[in-house]
Amino acid sequence: MKKMLCIVLAICMLASLAACGSKPQEETNAAATEDTGFKPALDTETSCSITVAGSYDNFEALEAEFDRFNEIYPNVQLSYVKLDDYNNILGTVLDSNDKPNIFFSYSWMFGNEQYDPVFAHMEDLSDAALGLDLDCIRPGLVSHDAEGHVLLAPVFSRTYGMLVNNDLFEKEELSVPTTWTELMTVCEAFRGKGYASPMMGYSLDSSACFMNTVAYPLFTAALAENSEALTLANELDPAAGEYMRPALETVEQLIGNGCIDLEECDKIADNYNEVILRFFEGDVPMMICMADTVSGTKKRESQSEAFTKAPFDYTFSPIPLTDDGGYFIDSPSVEFSVNKDCDDLEMTNEFMRFLITKDELNDMASIKRLVSPTTELSLDSVYAPFAQVPSDRILSPEAIGITDPLTVQIRQAAFQVGKGEITVDEAAAMYGSFE
Repeated sequence: MKKMLCIVLAICMLASLAACGSKPQEETNAAATEDTGFKPALDTETSCSITVAGSYDNFEALEAEFDRFNEIYPNVQLSYVKLDDYNNILGTVLDSNDKPNIFFSYSWMFGNEQYDPVFAHMEDLSDAALGLDLDCIRPGLVSHDAEGHVLLAPVFSRTYGMLVNNDLFEKEELSVPTTWTELMTVCEAFRGKGYASPMMGYSLDSSACFMNTVAYPLFTAALAENSEALTLANELDPAAGEYMRPALETVEQLIGNGCIDLEECDKIADNYNEVILRFFEGDVPMMICMADTVSGTKKRESQSEAFTKAPFDYTFSPIPLTDDGGYFIDSPSVEFSVNKDCDDLEMTNEFMRFLITKDELNDMASIKRLVSPTTELSLDSVYAPFAQVPSDRILSPEAIGITDPLTVQIRQAAFQVGKGEITVDEAAAMYGSFE
């Protein structure tokens, strides 16, 4: 009797332990679902692998999403891989045996024959059967193909502006400028106090020069107000060069008036790491750059000996290019496309359904320190000045209809004018011929 009682008790204990052993996974899945608002549509015990391919060296923000997705689907192995020479090799990789499930894509690829093979692999993300919440993304960021399909889903957005050393302004008893007149006055004041280059930026080549960061918003604004000019510009008609003139004159004035010392700017070796570290030296009032560069600031605070010794408050502000202020250029930075020919397509779409939501996109932008693409614009405190930009000065180039060939013209023209290689008159006459 005693032996039987012990056996019964042992069986009960084992049953209890087994039940306890299975409970945490159930609770984890339930907690994850409640936390994200996401309702899994597939068997949560499904096992498969999903790969995201991109051009970032690393992608901690996405890896955090992998972890959250694994709370719901613990047996799905997710990984990120960087492809070297991304733009040139992407089409080949999508046709290979190691093709990724999801890949970085960009709206500027539209209309470029080089990327026709890439578009051939893209799934229509607007298909209602997929259940993606594309409505959570600001409409101006979403591109459509000729048939109205959505092939790219924005996961980050970017803008153009300047990093501002707020402590320097306070030290010198100056106010951060909000108009063009104030900018000229402030630059003159800083020069008078011994600052050789009140504004700086990367200037070694045209691909990411500060000249374009200044000129592009102004040219975009001019084309947004004139549909005829936009058509001419997109057709690369030389007549569109006149609409580029005010933007180029602004670049010329910033340099000619002594706001920017090109020799000092030419010492900056790249438009990302070196721009950030130069700004963190603490003697640059305003550093012209894009939000993509700002995304790397937090991580590099500890990498800068100067900033570690003498930290300062900084924000990213619109460049006040007119007497009405600056612009908030609201454009996609990174977009995701699904390879419709990949393995495990169903689970790939499930991950995209999880990711393309307000909460997940906002969380990822917060980690990456980029601007979220969602309608509930969630801004890191470093971007606080952009929250003050009036709605009529928020411009979405993709919604306006600006194409990539057009952007090449303003970028190259601004660089050559800024470097003094050509005049504004020459640049205007050369519109359509820049490569």
